[in-house]
Amino acid sequence: MASTSNKNTPGNYAAEQRMNSHIDDYRTYIHSAPAMAITTHHPGLGVMPAKTARSELCSNYCDVESQLRGIGSTNLVTPQKPVNPDFKSPRSLNFIDGVQMHMPEPLVVEKNQRPYMNN
Repeated sequence: MASTSNKNTPGNYAAEQRMNSHIDDYRTYIHSAPAMAITTHHPGLGVMPAKTARSELCSNYCDVESQLRGIGSTNLVTPQKPVNPDFKSPRSLNFIDGVQMHMPEPLVVEKNQRPYMNN
């Protein structure tokens, strides 16, 4: 049976796809506030840990994540091939030159001492 809806015409379908594309472009605008940084560094010496975008760690992060979650693992028509991650090596940012390590004096346990129960 033929459809009488305007949504099934080629022109309306193309217009709807174009509208969806514009909405996606608006939502994923690269220069918006929560977007990626211009330069990305891993925290080094003297810097607190921070979040790193997944696109800065691996070039094919979407394929790796799909394999880890098992997406498409039961596809019998076109089985998935193993994914080899393409790791990136980001630079690290250091604020101090080095870390001085202080070793404590050797621990001496004296015998015949009463244990202190901290209950």
